Amino acid sequence: MNKNKKYFLIYVVNILLGLLYISPLIWMVVSAFKPENRIFADMSKGLAAFWLAGGATLDNFKEVFVRSNMPRYILNSVTYVTILVFLSMAVNSAFGYALAKFEFKGKNVILTVVLSLLVLPLESILLSLFFIVNKLGWVDSYLALIIPFIVKCFDVYLFRQFFLDVPDDLIEAAEIDGAAKWDILWKIRVPMVMSSITICVFLTLTNSFKLFDQNLALTGGDPNHATEMLALNIYQTFYARAGMQWKGYGQAKAVIFCALVIIISLVQLKATRSKEVQQ
Repeated sequence: MNKNKKYFLIYVVNILLGLLYISPLIWMVVSAFKPENRIFADMSKGLAAFWLAGGATLDNFKEVFVRSNMPRYILNSVTYVTILVFLSMAVNSAFGYALAKFEFKGKNVILTVVLSLLVLPLESILLSLFFIVNKLGWVDSYLALIIPFIVKCFDVYLFRQFFLDVPDDLIEAAEIDGAAKWDILWKIRVPMVMSSITICVFLTLTNSFKLFDQNLALTGGDPNHATEMLALNIYQTFYARAGMQWKGYGQAKAVIFCALVIIISLVQLKATRSKEVQQ
């Protein structure tokens, strides 16, 4: 087998694996534009489930806003994400700066703990977290979804690494020139670590919008759907309600959800990248 045929086969296999990987997403998007009685009926016809053979309809999207009060769940998610992003960036950047620029007893121990927690999956502590939240009386409140998730070990470590690259001589020169602490922070330190802020904001924003496990385990959307985020609402629409029509509504919600996350993420990346400086 010559080199060209080898690479051709590799590309073909990769394309097929890629299509297999995104096939649930394709099915979701296509199903959102189908009448409810065709969503699962087409699945018995093989590849017919992945295209709109009988034409498209927007009925599912119309019903989403009429029957399910989707704007409320979008507002819940946006409110939660906004609060968590600002608190997380403030706390994690300060934590990372302290580990990078200050010398204090136990600094290396704290850094070791931060690095160790990077490999700890959330699922392993979710049950313990529920007991703690319940003991504090935070169950069924936004406090249960915000306070435990402000500090993110990856963000702390990333901020630390970027702050280490900020020269102390540059800060000292600014202080000698009479720059105020506030000016040094916003005109020197923040622009020089803006790349880390871009990454951390993007990860926090997207992960918070996709919040599901914590929402289901710690609040369940209570009280009266006040803490129900968009991802949990999509799950409740598709799986917790009887009737084929709800399957179509769930697919339509999922498409709207994906579009929202993509649009907000692109806007955030453009906004933060425009403030980055080349070092």
